[in-house]
Amino acid sequence: MLRLKEIRKSYKTADFVQVALNDISIAFRDNEFAAILGPSGSGKTTMLNIIGGLDRYDSGDLEIENISTKQYKDSDWDTYRNNRIGFVFQSYNLIPHQSILANVELALTLSGVSASERKKRAKETLTQVGLEEHAHKRPNQLSGGQMQRVAIARALINDPEILLADEPTGALDSTTSVQVLDLLTEIAKERLVIMVTHNRELAEKYANRIVHLKDGEVVSDTRPFDPATEEVESNLEIRKTRMSFWTAITLSFSNLMTKKGRTFITALAGSIGIIGIAAILALANGINVYIRTVEEETLSLYPLSIQRTGFDLGTMLGDGGGGGSGGDQPVVRWEERPENEGMVREGRMLTNMFAMRANNDLISLKEYLEANEEVLEPLVNTIHYSFDVTPQIFLADTSDGVVQVNPDPLLAGMGGGGMGGMFGFGMNAFSELVSQAEMITSQYDLLAGHWPTNYDEAILVLTHHGRVPDLHLYAMGLLDREVLEEMMEALRNNTEFVQDDYRSFASFSHEELLGG
Repeated sequence: MLRLKEIRKSYKTADFVQVALNDISIAFRDNEFAAILGPSGSGKTTMLNIIGGLDRYDSGDLEIENISTKQYKDSDWDTYRNNRIGFVFQSYNLIPHQSILANVELALTLSGVSASERKKRAKETLTQVGLEEHAHKRPNQLSGGQMQRVAIARALINDPEILLADEPTGALDSTTSVQVLDLLTEIAKERLVIMVTHNRELAEKYANRIVHLKDGEVVSDTRPFDPATEEVESNLEIRKTRMSFWTAITLSFSNLMTKKGRTFITALAGSIGIIGIAAILALANGINVYIRTVEEETLSLYPLSIQRTGFDLGTMLGDGGGGGSGGDQPVVRWEERPENEGMVREGRMLTNMFAMRANNDLISLKEYLEANEEVLEPLVNTIHYSFDVTPQIFLADTSDGVVQVNPDPLLAGMGGGGMGGMFGFGMNAFSELVSQAEMITSQYDLLAGHWPTNYDEAILVLTHHGRVPDLHLYAMGLLDREVLEEMMEALRNNTEFVQDDYRSFASFSHEELLGG
C-alpha cells in the first residue's frame, strides 16, 4: 500500500517560488491501473518522481506499507527503488551500445544475480512483452513501440510491486499506443501501475482509476482509496542492492570497448599528464639532490671553524687610525684640529687587534653541542673536534737512523704546522680524520684497500687528478728524503734547484702505496 499524506513540493528560483504539489493526499491499492491526468504544470511528473524516490518532498510524508519515509537515508531510497519500483520513461532511456537483452538484464545486475540467471529471466521477460526474437538487436534497430516495450521489460525484470510510467505513449502512434496500454493493463492485474498521460481517451479506456490534478492539488478521483476502510495486506520483501566486483569490472570494460577512440584519447591524455607530473617531480627531486650535494661538498671543503682565540681582523685590515675614545665623547678627525696640521699620528693596528682579542670557552661550547645533538643534527653534516695534539710519526725503516716525518723538521722553516686541514695538502702530511665515517665515504671514492676501522690505520688522499703529492711520498719514505733536504737547503740559501736535474716523475702501484 502506497500513501501520500499532505505532500508539499516547491521549486525556488531566486525570489520566485513555484509550488508543484500543494499538500496533496492520496493512497493507492496494491494492484490497480491508475492514470494521472492534468494540464502541463499541474504536478503530475513531480508526484510520480516523489513516489519513485527520484525527488524529495519538502513536507508531509510518503508511507510505504504504513512505514514513514521521513527518516530515509540515500541508501534506504536506493533499496526502495530496487525492491519496489519499476520505471518506464517517455524517452525509453535505453543504452544504445548494448543489446536489447543486456538492457533488460541491467536491473538484475545491481541485485547481484548471477549471469546465467540474468539471461534466463531477461529472455522470459522479453517473451512476455513479445520481443524474444529481437533479444540480440541494438535499440536503434527497433521501432518506437518496440523500444517502449523493451523499457517495460526492463522495468519488470526485477519483479517490482509498483510500475511508474511517465507518458509511455507520448512518442508513439495510436496503434502502437494501444499495444503498449494493453500490456500495461495486463501487468496491472498483479501490481500497482501509475501512469502519467495527457491522453484522456486512452486513460478512460484502459485505466480503472483516473486522478485529475490541477495546480498541485487533486481535483477529482474516480476510485478513491481509504486505507482505514479497506483491508490492506502487506507483502514487503527486502532485497538488498549489491553488485559483485567482477560484474562492475566487466560492465566498465564493455563500456570502454564501445568507445575505443574516446578511450584511447582519454588514456593517452592521462598518460601524458601522469608522465609530465612524474617528470616534473623527478626533475625537482634531482635538482634538490644536486643542490644538497653541492652544499655538502662546499661545506666539507670550507667548514665553519671555531678556535680557542679570536682576533678583531677588521681592525687589522683597516687603517687602525680611529681617534675616538668611546662613550658619549664626539669623534673628531685628526686632520680637523688646526694645531696638529702637518703632524702624522700613530695608527694602532696591532694594538687594537690584540686589545680586541677574545678567548672562546670551547669546553662550554663542546658541552652545549653534545647536549643539543638532536636539535643540531638536521642542521649540520658533522661536528669535528680537533685538539692541540700533534702526532709524532716516524719512518718504520730505521736502517739510517730514526727519521721523524711529522712534524717534519725539514719543513719547520716553512711553517709546517697549521697549513694543512682535514684533507688539505699543507706542509704537514698527516691530519686527523673526521669522526663521522659517512662524511668521508660520501665525498671520496675508495680506489684500493679499505676504509679505516682502527686507530692505527690511515688514508692516503689523492688529488682530484688522481695524483699523490710529493710531500706525502717524502713523508712515507717512498721518495729520497736527501733530495728533500737539498731542496730545503736551496730554499734557505736562495739558490736554484731544478727538478729535472735529478729525476723524472715517479709512479707507484696501489700495492706499493698501501705497503709503504
